[in-house]
Amino acid sequence: MDRTLGSADKFELQQNYRRFLKYQEQFSLANEALKDARASRVWVVGLIMLLFALASDFFLGASAALFGLYFYRIVLAWYQSSQAEEGREQMERWFAGKGLKFQGRILYFREDDMLENPVDPFDDAIYQ
Repeated sequence: MDRTLGSADKFELQQNYRRFLKYQEQFSLANEALKDARASRVWVVGLIMLLFALASDFFLGASAALFGLYFYRIVLAWYQSSQAEEGREQMERWFAGKGLKFQGRILYFREDDMLENPVDPFDDAIYQ
């Protein structure tokens, strides 16, 4: 199926394609940071220090700081991940409005159910 896009949308399509790839990369990195933050065992050290907190205010403060650090890293990574996901979804909606869809990082026309003909937004042949 030979389908074309309007030449007036060429610049905007290419820019939004680049933005989508940027958001996709940010989402991947933020998701990895979130996994690392959740896998951190700082809370275990905080719990052990909490046991020593009965004898000293210093250990109570250190324990609270470690718990605070653990949850701060999780919240920060979650926030960055949600921001990147929101930008990516906004770009996907824009492309859906133009009759296009993404499968991973590859762009296709919405009617291409078999995903046989990827669309290259930098190829001048797809613009009329």
